[in-house]
Amino acid sequence: MSWNWKKTSILGMVSLTSLCVLTACGSGDTTKKTKESDDKTIVVSVDENYADYINAIKGDFEKSAKVTVKVKKEGMMDTLDKLSTDGPTGASPDVFLAPYDRVGGLGTEGQISEVKLGNSKDYDDTVKKLVTINGKVYGAPNVVETLVAYYNKDLVAKAPKTFAELEELQKDPKFSFASEPGKTVGFLAKWTDFYYGYGLIAGYGSYIFGDKGTKPSDIGIGNEGTINGLNYAKKWYEVWPQGMRDAKKAGDFITEQFISKKAGVIIDGPWAASSFKDAGVNFGVLEIPTLANGEKYKTFAGGKAWVVSNYSKAKTAAQKFLDYVTNAENQKRFYDKTQEIPANLTARNSALKQGNELTKAVVNQFASAQPMPNIPQMSEVWEPGANMFFNVASGKKEASKAAKEAAKTIKVAIEQKYTE
Repeated sequence: MSWNWKKTSILGMVSLTSLCVLTACGSGDTTKKTKESDDKTIVVSVDENYADYINAIKGDFEKSAKVTVKVKKEGMMDTLDKLSTDGPTGASPDVFLAPYDRVGGLGTEGQISEVKLGNSKDYDDTVKKLVTINGKVYGAPNVVETLVAYYNKDLVAKAPKTFAELEELQKDPKFSFASEPGKTVGFLAKWTDFYYGYGLIAGYGSYIFGDKGTKPSDIGIGNEGTINGLNYAKKWYEVWPQGMRDAKKAGDFITEQFISKKAGVIIDGPWAASSFKDAGVNFGVLEIPTLANGEKYKTFAGGKAWVVSNYSKAKTAAQKFLDYVTNAENQKRFYDKTQEIPANLTARNSALKQGNELTKAVVNQFASAQPMPNIPQMSEVWEPGANMFFNVASGKKEASKAAKEAAKTIKVAIEQKYTE
């Protein structure tokens, strides 16, 4: 299972300097050099654990499209990292996967080709937005992912629905952290990682960029909603163990507490489920509980899309493959093989009916998730956002000051590196 797009890609969006360089090498001249001349063979690159799935479905495509599909086993991020150098030499594959947070940047740079959304009727607006930038589509949605809540069924009798219930867990002595009197692990969340923390402040009214993530001159970090969300987070850090304030190790601390069957409820991604299962934790999965203000915890919508190299000499065949691999039948087969949630709505609904608890949680949470801004300026948000949470958690700064300083840092970086 290859759930963990986030851990390897979230900071992969490039700076303006690299953007300019890559745009130059991926611009109009490149398109001329890679004029379509071979639509009889395409190379499809996938992680090793996807290879069996592609090999299983490619036969029908090869017969109907009269195209030979060669499967290349390579890590997704390795393929993306080498694209700008392998592409011009012809060494890059024609088709491969990319995390949604990379699609916009790669398209803007000229590294991946504009494509048509062949199964458009089977996609919701959220996934369509994730592969679209400046009105152009650069990928065919394949997987949807977002954060969910896990709870230990042996420690928590009833699946929590609200943060008020999570607050009650902190009062239960069985969740006391032995080495730090007064600290508890009834509920834990890695908010010093902005990917995890954003859902909290977004539920209080924060946002990243205006116009649904497309207007970087309008920065929502620093508004009243952000401050209110941070102040609520501060209350949790006051009762959490010291390890929760370690920005680099908090994630490992949370995982260890849950695997060792001490923590009651945590927030993590679907990629964590296999490790919990291997550890023998009797866990349940559900949509993240409603926040103290009555609003939903608004996580980022993530996942992966199929994309086509802009250096490909077989773009027509590659487009046909995108349409084929993302149709409802093949997306159903994809779920059966990987248990990852299909972007295709027909296949997603089919997966939902199978009753898998993790699937239900991801689908339900994704319904209220926000598309992550896919413009290059998003790369300037992660570090200041994380520092903002850390400064509040550690008590170094009041929420208002931390939020406003983060907004200023983001604003200055964007003004220095980008032009709208």
